[in-house]
Amino acid sequence: MTPAIDNSSGISDHLMVGVLGGMGPDATVAFMQKVIEVTPGEDDIDHVHLLVDNNPKVPSRIKALIDGDGESPAPAIAAMARRLERAGCGFLVMPCNTAHYYWSDAQQAVDIPVWHIVERTLDRVAAEMPGARVGMLCSPALRKIGLYEGFVEDRGLSLVYPENEGLVLDVIRAVKRGAGPAPDTHAALVEAARDVQSRGADVLVLACTELSVIRDALDGRVPIIDSVQVLAEDVVAAATGG
Repeated sequence: MTPAIDNSSGISDHLMVGVLGGMGPDATVAFMQKVIEVTPGEDDIDHVHLLVDNNPKVPSRIKALIDGDGESPAPAIAAMARRLERAGCGFLVMPCNTAHYYWSDAQQAVDIPVWHIVERTLDRVAAEMPGARVGMLCSPALRKIGLYEGFVEDRGLSLVYPENEGLVLDVIRAVKRGAGPAPDTHAALVEAARDVQSRGADVLVLACTELSVIRDALDGRVPIIDSVQVLAEDVVAAATGG
């Protein structure tokens, strides 16, 4: 059974949102940029107050979950959550899908809500495309740990993954090392997208923040739900009362 997740925010007149970032650094900046882009602001003061712990020293989720020989990121993630809570944040977000394997470690470390990107993403899919077959573009770690599987049945959705999941992992690693705009990187993401489309995907979910960085590589023939975009829009709605 998947534990119930508190999606409330404890909103105040001046809400400060804590961001557990650095996983990876480019992806965190991409999330912050999306928050800015979707904020209906006319001046600086209209924007969301983000307090970002952009910590690239969090141990590798890939090494811990795929390679099996890496240090657990859980203590570092919990420590980040505590720092942000002490600084006065109203709730926390973590713009990294794979890191949500350690969501409970973050939530148990604090008394404020830690939002869950998977629930929010699949809520959006279910609202816009009921009964959809979801094409997952993500780190192979997500399938290995069944991160999304625990949330689809209650929403009437199903999942399909690319046959060559290593191809997506190569794309993610390329973005992490700064090679995101390279033509080969874009071509690999397009190939993975076409693979899940050929398997009957009704919608593509970008379930890795690094893929959000290069989402423009996709042609949009199939609807795309970007988990980072969903998170950014929900943050802005909570912070602005929208």
